[in-house]
Amino acid sequence: MQPERFPPDDPREWMNRARSNLTRARVGVGPGVYLEDPCFDAQQAAEKSFKALILYRGLVFPYTHDLAELLTILLQAGEGVPEGARQAGRLTRYALVTRYPFLSPPVTRQEHEDAVGIAEAVVRWVEEQIGYRS
Repeated sequence: MQPERFPPDDPREWMNRARSNLTRARVGVGPGVYLEDPCFDAQQAAEKSFKALILYRGLVFPYTHDLAELLTILLQAGEGVPEGARQAGRLTRYALVTRYPFLSPPVTRQEHEDAVGIAEAVVRWVEEQIGYRS
């Protein structure tokens, strides 16, 4: 079942998208799938979650894949970000160099599991902050 759609400036729509990416990150491993692809979905889940919280707090975010930059916006706004979510900067590489052949070594299963764990921590924390879960 598809989640309810909201306007693009509504944090709930960003969280719906984040959860969609997180689902793909979790189940995207199988025959013929490069682990880089579900790791990109994990990065996107964290990115869209951070952007949802930034919107929810009435702030403006840049259109960037740099999770450290988005995290800095939240920290500078006084957000108490838990350690699990602070690890999100590690996912930025999955939006950049791992998406193209030969720019980095292949992603390992352990790296994929770590990426999903970090994304799950970010999504769960942001859901608690904005009080929304579809």
